[in-house]
Amino acid sequence: MGQTEKLDGGCLCGAVRFSATPDNRHFGACHCDMCRRWTAGSFYATACGSTVEIHGESSIGIYASSDWAERHFCKQCGTSLWYKLKSTGEHYVSIEAFDDSEGFELVRQIYIDEKPTYYALFNETQNMTAAQAEAAFAPSNRGNKNVGS
Repeated sequence: MGQTEKLDGGCLCGAVRFSATPDNRHFGACHCDMCRRWTAGSFYATACGSTVEIHGESSIGIYASSDWAERHFCKQCGTSLWYKLKSTGEHYVSIEAFDDSEGFELVRQIYIDEKPTYYALFNETQNMTAAQAEAAFAPSNRGNKNVGS
């Protein structure tokens, strides 16, 4: 499926606004301990490549959570905005940061072996363990698709 239309989004307080064009209407859920701590649950994201256009960039905080990725958030209200790969500049935007997230379909869950037992997602999805997800995200394996593909 080709790219969809450009979508607008932003943080809770409005200090950060952005537009991005998702690769498709698929999203993935990440159950790693960092994403769960960052978002108070699974991180739901869709691949937007390098199409993110930011308004209010001075309000964006960046946390380098690994050697290969960063987490971007609003410094004013704390909204989780996107996960960005350092080597390629690819953005995985939170579908909940878009103004309208209707029409997206959950297709993948990563770090499935780290998902707590107290919740379950019932959609049939492709599931990846931590080792499989890290192999897919590694810069040497960039031809692979990740969380939001």
